[in-house]
Amino acid sequence: MSTIDKVLEEAVLSGQVPGVTAAAANADGVMYEGAFGRRSLAGDAAMTNDTVFRIASMTKAITGAAAMQMVEQGKLGLDQPASEILPFLASPMVLDGTDTNGEPKLRPAKGTITLRKLLTHTAGFVYDTWNAGMHRYAAKTGLPAARTGKIAALQAPLGFDPGERWEYGINIDVAGRMVEVASGQDLEAYFQDHLFRPLGMKDTGFVLQPRWKDRMAQVHTRDANGVLTPIESAAPAVSPEFYPGGGGLFSTSGDYLTFLRALMRGGELNGARILKPETVALMGQNHMDALNVLPMITSNPRMSNDCELFPGMDKKWGLTFLINTQDVPGARSAGSLAWAGINNTYYWLDPVRNIAGVLMTQVLPFADKTVLGLLDRFERAVYARQA
Repeated sequence: MSTIDKVLEEAVLSGQVPGVTAAAANADGVMYEGAFGRRSLAGDAAMTNDTVFRIASMTKAITGAAAMQMVEQGKLGLDQPASEILPFLASPMVLDGTDTNGEPKLRPAKGTITLRKLLTHTAGFVYDTWNAGMHRYAAKTGLPAARTGKIAALQAPLGFDPGERWEYGINIDVAGRMVEVASGQDLEAYFQDHLFRPLGMKDTGFVLQPRWKDRMAQVHTRDANGVLTPIESAAPAVSPEFYPGGGGLFSTSGDYLTFLRALMRGGELNGARILKPETVALMGQNHMDALNVLPMITSNPRMSNDCELFPGMDKKWGLTFLINTQDVPGARSAGSLAWAGINNTYYWLDPVRNIAGVLMTQVLPFADKTVLGLLDRFERAVYARQA
């Protein structure tokens, strides 16, 4: 067995994860694919390379690519007021605490929401999972989550003024809605026509396919004692008012690696061009200037642990990507692009070494230390093989 195989198999045999798939590529093509363990602790079905996962916020990079296609075509501008596409963004309000009766206080926002700010999580939108004030607001008002596909979810108040700081939020759900309006297609149709079919990503989409029924991985939750238990996941919204570009896709490790390979090759793979090379390069640059990515402090421990990737290092954000500003010894280079999904799915793209990797599990809560440790070992094994 390869060293990479051993890393993944040991994680399963030791009970760290029920099952895992992983894939990696370099400039020459796919260099690794592997699957170990079971799709669910409640059954015997083995993980396979074509196992389908809920990739949640790994959707964001794909939405970013679609938005940048719209920018290339002149249908969207990075710095145009987003309200020119979505009029409800013309007069955003900021959640400013509560009054003496515990009622939410709102005030007009200062500054303008733009596509660039949305793609960098500096527009002011937040997630109630990592923002205690918005968590209370949603509980009190019944504000729907973006995953419901209800337009009302995008009309949430901001957590701060646009451009003031970085905070993870529903920003890219809003950007995805801008793509829908600018293109005249819903995101499912747009992604299939302009990204997935051209690249051959046949097992990626928002809509559950009958052929996936026997290939789906089940989500598990890890309790305080480390015990993993299978749980039921909510089905995707039927006939949503919009498709949530911030999270909601199903995919496989191989399909997602195909997308990363296209980016690694400057926007082209196997004769299909999805973006211009200069656009891909632009997406990988710091677009938040002197601001830094901040720790994500959970307000919903059932869904997420506190999260700070690469603690002690300044992190920036490109057009949908986390960017590490320093080399990680034995692993990714400074300037690498990365992010994750809430069910502990992860990817990275190293444009310096031309290495990309994907690691898929289905475990809650997010930022699981066990899976992060596995990701680190997998990544180091990939770089050791490349060397």
